[in-house]
Order: sequence, then C-alpha cells, then structure tokens
Amino acid sequence: MRIPLLARVHLGTVAVLFVLTLSACLLVAGLPRAMQASFDEALRRSLAAAPGVQTDLTVTLPSSSREDDLYERTQFDTRDRRWHQLLPAALRPLVVPAGTGASHMSAKTALTPVTGTGGLTYINVGWLSDADRRVDWVQGQAPGKPSTTRYEGATIPVFEVGITEEALTKMNLRLGQTKTIGESDYAAVKIVGVFRPKNAGDRYWSHNQDILHVTQLLPPGKLDFEQHITTLTSDAGLAVLSGESRNLIYSWVMPLDARPASALAVPDLSTAITEFGRVIELQSSSTRSPYGLTTGLPKLLDDFRAALATAQTVMYLVLGGLLVVALGVIVLAVQLLADRMDHTLTLARARGGSLRQVAGTAAALTGLAVTPAAAAGYALSYFVPGPALPIVHAGPVLVVVTAVGFAAARIALTHRAPLHERRDDVAATRPSARRITLEVLVVVLALAGAYLLRARGLAGAGPGADRAGQDPFLLLVPIALTFAAALVTLRCYPYPLRLLVRLAARGRAAVPFLGLTRAARARSATALPVLILLPALGVSVFAAVISGGIASTQQLASWQSVGAPIKLTSKIEIPEPAIEQVRRAAGVEQVVLAQTARVQVGYGAERAEAIAVDVAQWQRLLQDAPISLPALSGGTSALVSPDLRGRGTLEIGWQSRLKLTPRGVIDSVPGFYTTGKFVVVPLSVQVRPAVNTLLIKGDASPDELRRLVPSATVESQQAALRAIQDDPLTTTVRWTLVVVTVALAAYALVAVVLSLVIGAADRARAVSFLRTLGLSDRQAQRLTVLEILPMILVTALVGLGLGLGLPAALGPGVDLSSYAGDVPVGDYSPDLVTPAALAAGLAAVAVLGAYAHIVIGRRRNLGAVLRVGDLS
Repeated sequence: MRIPLLARVHLGTVAVLFVLTLSACLLVAGLPRAMQASFDEALRRSLAAAPGVQTDLTVTLPSSSREDDLYERTQFDTRDRRWHQLLPAALRPLVVPAGTGASHMSAKTALTPVTGTGGLTYINVGWLSDADRRVDWVQGQAPGKPSTTRYEGATIPVFEVGITEEALTKMNLRLGQTKTIGESDYAAVKIVGVFRPKNAGDRYWSHNQDILHVTQLLPPGKLDFEQHITTLTSDAGLAVLSGESRNLIYSWVMPLDARPASALAVPDLSTAITEFGRVIELQSSSTRSPYGLTTGLPKLLDDFRAALATAQTVMYLVLGGLLVVALGVIVLAVQLLADRMDHTLTLARARGGSLRQVAGTAAALTGLAVTPAAAAGYALSYFVPGPALPIVHAGPVLVVVTAVGFAAARIALTHRAPLHERRDDVAATRPSARRITLEVLVVVLALAGAYLLRARGLAGAGPGADRAGQDPFLLLVPIALTFAAALVTLRCYPYPLRLLVRLAARGRAAVPFLGLTRAARARSATALPVLILLPALGVSVFAAVISGGIASTQQLASWQSVGAPIKLTSKIEIPEPAIEQVRRAAGVEQVVLAQTARVQVGYGAERAEAIAVDVAQWQRLLQDAPISLPALSGGTSALVSPDLRGRGTLEIGWQSRLKLTPRGVIDSVPGFYTTGKFVVVPLSVQVRPAVNTLLIKGDASPDELRRLVPSATVESQQAALRAIQDDPLTTTVRWTLVVVTVALAAYALVAVVLSLVIGAADRARAVSFLRTLGLSDRQAQRLTVLEILPMILVTALVGLGLGLGLPAALGPGVDLSSYAGDVPVGDYSPDLVTPAALAAGLAAVAVLGAYAHIVIGRRRNLGAVLRVGDLS
C-alpha cells in the first residue's frame, strides 16, 4: 500500500499521534536528566557544606618511638606524594593536588598536661606545614629554635610556641610565660607570640580547631572542666618533637573538591574509600605505629544515599506512572488510527491482501508518525542539563516499539479473517473461570503486598543495614494496587449501572434507559480508557498529596528549629537598654524574655539544659504556629524531659539552689532542645534573670536586630524554611511532583477526548437510528452524556481513592523526612482541591465532548451514516 497516501488521508490522526509521542519522549528522556542533575548538585552542596574534617581524607601516624619520629619537612612531603599516588581512580578527581587548597601536614601532641594542675589544664605542642600562610602574628614574634633548661635535675627541651588571643584570655596565660608540661617526661613551652588566623572561616581550620579555640571538657564524675589548647611551634621545634615519651600524631590532610562529584559515583566512592584505607594500612612498617585513614566521608555518603534512595523511589513511582499513562494514551491514539483505516484495510484484505501486508501497513504508518516524533523528543531532551541515564535512551525506544507493536498486533487480530463483522454492543462475553481466578489472585496479592510493606517496612531498614539500596517490593506494591483497582473497576463497573438501568426502565423517558444501557454494555470499549485514567488520576493525586505533605511538614520543621518567628540568642547577658531597643524596633510586635544555661542536677556531676521563660507569653507568641507548648503555672513548677521524669522533686543548681516540682513531661522544646536532659521553668524563679534569649513576633529585619544586639545570633522561621526548601533534592522532588501532576492531568484529559473520538462513529450511527424515530437534538445530547459520564465518574472516584490511599498504603516505605528538615512526613491530610479539580475537569471535558459530538453529528446526512437496509 502507499503509506504516504494513507498518511495524507489520515493527517489529523497522524498529527495527534506525533504530538503525543513527542511530548511523551521529551518527558521520559528529559525529566530523568533534570533529576540526576539535581542529585549531583545536592551531593556537591552536601560535600561543600560539611566541615573539612568530615569530608577530607586524613592519613594519620601515631609515633611511639624515636624510630617512628619524623624530624624534617621532606619526610612529610615524600609521604604526601605517596598517598596521592595510592589514591583509587574513583577518588583522584575529587582530591586536590598536593600543596594546593587546604592540603597540609601536621604534627601534634595530645593530652599533654601542664605540670602541677592535676590534669585540669593541657597545653599541647603542634606544627603546621603552612602556618606561615595561615596566620598573622599580632603580638610578640613567630616561634624560633627550641632551647633547653634544667628541671628537677634533668635537662628538658623548651619549645618556643605561639597561641591565640582566646587561649591567652581563657587560660590566664601571658606573653613571655614559660609552662612546664608532662607528668614524668617533662618539657617546657615558652609563649613568644600571639596569632590570629588569616581566615577563620576557611575549611582548613576545621582540622585544627584545637589550635584556634580552647576546648572545655567535663570528665565523668568531676565537677570542674578541663581546658585544652594546642600551640604552634616552628620547623625547628618539629625536629625536637618525639613520640617516645608523649602522645604524638602525624597527619596528612587531603581535601576534597566537591565540584566533580556525581551522585552516580557514590557507591564507587564508598568502595574506593574502604580500599584506600586498606592500602594505607599496608604501608606501615611497624605494628606499634600503623598508618590509618581518618574521614567522616563514608557516613556523609551513607546519609546522602539514604536521602537519595527515597527521592529515587518517589521519582520512580511517579515517573513510572507517567510512562504507563503516556504509553496508554499513545495506544489510544494508535487505536483511533487503526479504526480510521479499518475500512481501507478490510477492503485490501477482501481483495486478497495477506495478513502480513495488512498488519505491516498499519505498523509502517504508525512508525511514520511516531519515529520522527520520538527522535525529536529525544533530541530536545539534550537541552535539559544533566547526564544521560539509560532510561533517557531506552524510553523513546520503548515508546516507538509499543506504538508500532500495538498497531501491528491490533490489525492482525482484527483482520484474521476477511470481511469481519463485530457486534460488541449486543452482549458482554462471560469471563472464564481461569480469568476470574487470575484477577482475584492479583487483587489478593496487591492487598497482601500493601499489608506486608506496612508491617515489615523497607528491606534493609534494620540496624546496620544498607539503607541506600532500592527495595523492589516498594516499587511493585503501588503497581499491583493500581492494577488491582483497575481490574475491580472493570469487573464491577457494569453492575451499578444495570441497577440504574432497571430503575430507568420503570420510567416513561427513553433517554435515561438507552444512555445507561449503552454505558453498561460498553465494557470492552471502556477497558483501555479506564486503564489509562485510573493510574493517571491515582498517581497525580498521590503526587499532589505527597507534595502537600512535604510542604506542611517543612513549615512544621522550620518552626520546631527556631521556636518563634524570630529568635535572638547571645552567649552573654543582653542588657536591658538593648532589650528596650528591640521592643521599639520596626516590625516587632511582641518580645518574650528567656534565659538558658547548663545547670547542675542535684549535687553530683549530672548536668541538664534549662530554659527559664514565661510559657504563657510564649504560647501567645505561637498562637498561629503549627507548634504549641503545654501550660506551665508559676511558682516552682517545671516541665521536664523524658530522661528526668519520675524523680519527684527536682533540685538544680543555677543562680541559686532551686527545688522544682515537675508538672508535665515534654519531649522537646521548639527551637532549643530535642533530646537529652532538659527542664523548662518559669522566668519568675530567678531572683534576677540574666536574659540571654529573646523570642520575637513580627516581621522585623534580622540585620537591624543584629545591629541592636551585636553579641547575639539571629534566627528566623522564614530563613529556616527557605533553607529547607532550597535544598536541591527537596526542590527536585517538589518540582517533579508538580510537573508529573500537570502532565498526568493533561494525559487524562487527552484520554477522555480520544475515547470520545474512538466511539464517535458507533455513537453517531446509534443516534442516527434514534433520530429516525424522532429523537431530538437535546435528547441526543443527554443520551451521549449518559453514555460517557458514568465511566468517567466511576474511574475518577476510584483513581481519587487510590491516590489518597497510596501514602497510607506505602506507610514506612517512603521516608520523606530528608526533604522536610529531618521531621517525619506523616501528615498526609487530603487536600481535595487538586483532586476535585482533576475530576471536575475530566467530567467537564466528557460533557463538552458529548455536546461537540452532537453538534458535529447535526451536519451529517442520515444517508451518509446508515447503510441501505439498516432501516428495513
């Protein structure tokens, strides 16, 4: 046959098929690319936001003898080059070259006590390979060569060192002071200089916080804090450091560059880190001082993979539904094209055409429509940034194969014998016992799968399991539930209609009876539209519910993290004049005073976090927020954490000794405490409250509040919400859900229109028969609406119920807390606006299509519709 001629004859249908294929291939190939690009960006942000000490690779060597000591910089450099040569291929693109960025080497002693302090003060000696580029000396001078002195009859080394201004103040040290360190093998440190970091916010310093800041530790069972500081010495001092008599650790830091990171390579990165650690250990020449690899990157990657797995699961669900619906709509369009060619192919078959020729003609014409469209959609997807995943290449091929294969199979099945005649409207075929058994089995398995998924949760969700793996069970259960719902709908759809037919038969009007009768008998014709509309509505409603649940939980998480519209906290007491200035600041509506501290519980070493606040005022401040606080009366009543419950009267040491009566248990204090031991008390229990926290209601400018209280940190609920929403993974999930919802709604509407057009010829013939019996145009419109609308309404209701029930059915299988500030997303309160709009849109399209069909039918001559002898 002449395929181009057939294409011109059926140009409208071919054009519809072209557009549907183009849009489907663009979505199937473009959305995965955009998703993967966002996954890569999320990984890069995660690596860049984490402290360097967590992401960077650090090779360590503890020295326990003079044979293990390193005295010269060249010894460090030789090993540094060696470590970079041993890097696995997966890690090499991410690790910066030696000597660049934050790459450096160090030697530090640990737990070196100051002699005579009883283990409460520790001054360690440290060396950094690039200290001259990292610090400015603001007092004294840079350390020089070490010297010696006599102490208790022995000659000990004296290291010239420098310290930070913070250590000078907090540890009561002086420039020029000499301190003896050690408890048995003594040494001395002479403070010759005070330095400041050139850039304290550089990731470099996350590896050396012990040099910048004084560390305070409270040993178990003690009441006094230990103070630790690491000083800086020179290259000459390095030559004297030895691990023979003190804890000495050498380190080589290899920073990571997050820019080349790819989410697809995360499994390879985890494997490479393990392999690198094993190779590093093999470089040890002594079992007493083995090399080791220290990094927090594996945990960070595991956490990312867990969040990524959830995102991928949700994406697979909605994109899989989108692909199925798109294929279904394309199959509907192919069916329309086959129906339009039916007369031509029947004539060719009657004139001796083989079944292969007839089926090949339909397949060729379909291929002529879908192949260029698929190629165009595939090409357009390359304008979407992101890597090309296998689905990007396989999706368009699947669309073409499905469309061409369905066209050939349908024509081959229809034209098995020449001059075929069909009367599907007379009686429905009774299903076989085998088919009924199979359908019941599918429904039972779907329900059992949903129950088991809720009962057992995800595979690998237990302690120590790999949470990043995909659980096939999670992907199969929604498909099974959708298929089961479609089977139940198709099987049960005619029965309520037959009941309505019986009721309509008792009336005198013929139109309701005829319309409902045709609707009840059209089960075979409605099977494909139902199989398209039901997953389209189910997945789109599911996406809308999930998106709404994420949005509401993000709001809750932002309020829980801040505890007020604006929170102002200071490490020192906020003066009363500053508080009054905050009250008078523009946009401030209410200010609640609070005092926080770490307090002593009882008379021992137990500590707890405490907040003194007027809870009633705080409740009024949170009047319109999604969080609340239990009531707390005045006096000495208190709210305690679960760890402090059941102790009766609670005595704490704060500004004075306070005896508190617990009046309730609170799991968390929004904006302050979520775990551990904490207590909430009225502000009035303090004799003179030292206010260090302000809870503010209003839309005041955070910058203005920082100016009014320079010592304070300002947090706002809106900023916390933006931080959660701006996460790349969160943005991808939300936008993908929105795009899929819109696309599925559009496909559902197209499916309704195509189903109307496919049945148009048969419907026009029936209406024409009835018009010869006196059926008016208005009655014809009502008849068409009654024939089409039941299928639309029943499918819309089932799809709506499926979409609203999927989140509950999946249960713990979909953990979306990673996209909602680590707060579990469990509130899937159905927002019926979007589902109602979708159902109403489908019904409206069906009604409008029915009216349009009647309007078009008016122009037809009855002689063009009815054959000779039809009225005899």
